[in-house]
Amino acid sequence: MTNAGHGGAGTVIDALEPHLPIEFIKIHHEPNGHFPEGVPNPLLIENRAPTIEAIRSSKADFGIAWDGDFDRCFFFDHEGRFIEGYYMVGLLAASFLEREPGAAIAYDPRLTWNTEDIVREAGGRPIMSKTGHAFFKATLRHENAIYGGEMSAHHYFRDFASCDSGMIPWLLVAEMMSKRDQSLAELVDARMARYPASGEINRKVEDASATISEIRAAFEGDAEGVDTTDGISLSFADWRFNLRMSNTEPVIRLNVESRGDVSLMEEKTEMLLGMIGGNLA
Repeated sequence: MTNAGHGGAGTVIDALEPHLPIEFIKIHHEPNGHFPEGVPNPLLIENRAPTIEAIRSSKADFGIAWDGDFDRCFFFDHEGRFIEGYYMVGLLAASFLEREPGAAIAYDPRLTWNTEDIVREAGGRPIMSKTGHAFFKATLRHENAIYGGEMSAHHYFRDFASCDSGMIPWLLVAEMMSKRDQSLAELVDARMARYPASGEINRKVEDASATISEIRAAFEGDAEGVDTTDGISLSFADWRFNLRMSNTEPVIRLNVESRGDVSLMEEKTEMLLGMIGGNLA
């Protein structure tokens, strides 16, 4: 099931369709610059309902949705469950390390444990990169990394000029599902349980820099690890968080994850949101 969001992805799907052994169920397919169904951004929870409903009604094996210029690719399993981009990074990293053992994999600092774990278990070399396409492209080229992924659903490929693509990821996932005879849910469920994550939560605040400094001061003394690649990341025995601010607006972006403990992740997320204050962005 595909949802092009009336952006450019639909035209590419039509061009690929005759060459693939895949049945496509298409919604919001025709390009329309007026975007009659709203802004095509599947990161917004309110934008996911049409994709979820189409997957369930058609009994599709999985779903794909794109943003308008289809440089980001978002996944839903056969039940219509949205799969956070974080877990797709780990899945694709594992796939590439099967092809090239020992290769470098780039990832962003917002959520890290799952990706680092997968890459090291597969004998790869995890390389953290600052968030953003310019930084990721530079990291891939400097480290000769075979693949790099951001939890925001940007995926970068060494053999695609180290650039990101919204078409390559879903083709690789379809290949994995076929070769392993597993659903998307079966491919990611264990990793999601092992490292539950909050997903990115945005809050508007009066002074983002001051808020981050206050939270850093409150937690840094007890942290086992501190990283400032992008914002501030503090790691503890069983949980970690990243706080960073937008470059263009007074918004703080929070991500929290734990080691196999959903309740702990949720507790720490609520605690940090209480300290951050502000309004949902």
